[in-house]
Amino acid sequence: QVPLVESGGGLVQAGGSLRLSCAASGRTFSNYAMGWFRQAPGKEREFVAAINWSGSSTYYADSVKGRFTISRDNAKNTVYLQILNLKPEDAAVYYCAADQIFLLTVARDYHYWGQGTQVTVSS
Repeated sequence: QVPLVESGGGLVQAGGSLRLSCAASGRTFSNYAMGWFRQAPGKEREFVAAINWSGSSTYYADSVKGRFTISRDNAKNTVYLQILNLKPEDAAVYYCAADQIFLLTVARDYHYWGQGTQVTVSS
């Protein structure tokens, strides 16, 4: 098991920025690749970004390239998602996920999930 807890969501004006965090429990965090997904009301869970075990490789959905940055600190068992220039269409519940395989972009392929953190964007 890899318990995951997201934080950092909130209400932000369009054009603003946020940094989401996802803290993992346990001593095996560095064995897992991590991903961020988001889900807006009435929509499917959408892949946003992924990072490999060491943080040396990242991958982004085309829709967020240039504005989103995924990173991790294995000493703190935490993965981050920095979001710049927030847009109304970024509003969603953001989830982090863990799996031992890197570059998974389909939600059902991840074994472990957090409970999500809400991001609301005001225009």
